Amino acid sequence: MRHSYLIPLLLLLSVSFLPSCLFEDNDDEEVLGNWIRRSDFEGVPRSNAVSFTINNISYVGLGYDGEDDLNDFWQYDPELDFWQKVDTFPGVPRRAAVAFSVGGKGYVGTGYNADLPVEELRDFWEFDPQAPSGQQWTQKADFMGTARYNSVGFAINDKGYIGTGYDNNWLKDFYAYDPTTDSWEQVVSLGGAKRENAFAFVINGVAYVGGGRNNGIYETDFWSFEPGQQLWTRLEDLDEDDEYELIRDGALGLGSGATGFVIGGTSGSTLGTVWEYDPLTDTWEEKNSMEGAARTNLTGFVVESRIFIVSGEISGTRLDDIWEFRPYEELDEDD
Repeated sequence: MRHSYLIPLLLLLSVSFLPSCLFEDNDDEEVLGNWIRRSDFEGVPRSNAVSFTINNISYVGLGYDGEDDLNDFWQYDPELDFWQKVDTFPGVPRRAAVAFSVGGKGYVGTGYNADLPVEELRDFWEFDPQAPSGQQWTQKADFMGTARYNSVGFAINDKGYIGTGYDNNWLKDFYAYDPTTDSWEQVVSLGGAKRENAFAFVINGVAYVGGGRNNGIYETDFWSFEPGQQLWTRLEDLDEDDEYELIRDGALGLGSGATGFVIGGTSGSTLGTVWEYDPLTDTWEEKNSMEGAARTNLTGFVVESRIFIVSGEISGTRLDDIWEFRPYEELDEDD
């Protein structure tokens, strides 16, 4: 009986030597995402540019350099890591326009030009990379909605979509463009709040729209859109989970494979954070932040599941760097 004190002592020692991994929680899981700097964009530094991708070549143009609205356009070949100038956009220079690609052609419309009597725009243009130089741009039917800027645009199947934005009022209406008939039709409006400077991406034929601001207020609702059913569905709000820090405007949205990404933007301060969205679970996972400067009003594109960001601004400084983001690799600061 005099040695009974040894039993609790041995139990205490055995617990203290248990593997530490048994007590780890999800907070210790490694955050993934690697950033690789590519060849700088060869145009002037800018924010509020547009981009689209055709046959694994991406096109970037328009925007604002801090003094002037721009109308130049450049193509980028990710295999060669090479920029080359293409035909200048023939419409008025502009920032905060929208762009998408359908059927091997690019489309650009709406936007803002500070030097015009009416600053908001609604003209709409087609870019054909197969046309001879000097004839690559063709003006098409004007956008059906009001002249506006800071809208979102995306393509699903054989149609393009433009909606939300600002025309001296915050907006939530949406319109579909059919390139085969060069015609527009109004579709059901985004649910929830009006907004400008939202983010949008497409995953497997479904569009996702969220964020942005309405009358100075950061919006937190997040929606999916199925064009075949003309159906908007409200998903989990961007502030529903305390672990998410997704409330922002001026962010870039990109769909790649089975998930979507939201990159950068501003929410009182300029952000470099990156979040991945899984539509199967309606949940978000944080990835490694941008290795380059945090930024807002950036643009980007996806080429065969390769994710790129380019341009943007921070504290009034415009940027011309381009980065490739690999979301499932460990961070390597030396590449």
